[in-house]
Amino acid sequence: MAAIHSKQMQEALAEAGKALALGEFPVGCVISRNDQIVARAHRTNSHNHANELDHAEITALRTLLNQEGETAQDNSPLTVYATLEPCLMCFAALLLNNVRTIVYAYEDVMGGGTGLDLRALPPFYREMEITIIPHIRRADSLALFKDFFSNPETNYWPDSHLSHYTLDQP
Repeated sequence: MAAIHSKQMQEALAEAGKALALGEFPVGCVISRNDQIVARAHRTNSHNHANELDHAEITALRTLLNQEGETAQDNSPLTVYATLEPCLMCFAALLLNNVRTIVYAYEDVMGGGTGLDLRALPPFYREMEITIIPHIRRADSLALFKDFFSNPETNYWPDSHLSHYTLDQP
């Protein structure tokens, strides 16, 4: 299983690299079903906090839904591979869209949502069985975030807890 996680995360890292090349926050995401990638995306519209809806996970979900439509027959659980731990918004959206495994590379010490205790929520969420797998290809993702936060032109969370934490990493 570790090999497939590494391979799929490489695809998410490629998406993050596209974002970084465009000066965007370097988050990439792929969604897989039965170990086959069914959607992919990267962060867009992050300049000056222009848009906090176009996170990689949300964009990948939109892509998947546009491809399959609301009447998709395959109800197999989905796996998400993200270069940064999903935020609370993305975490909830992933859960609502049948994602049952979340694999991420780099921890979001400022806004990561995967630590949310679903058992403390209403039954709909409390009864979900979710698998969280952190730190797959963490060093590769960290390198992208270091490049991003080291750039003096970065205007997305430049003086944040996440930027300081990232730049302090060995």
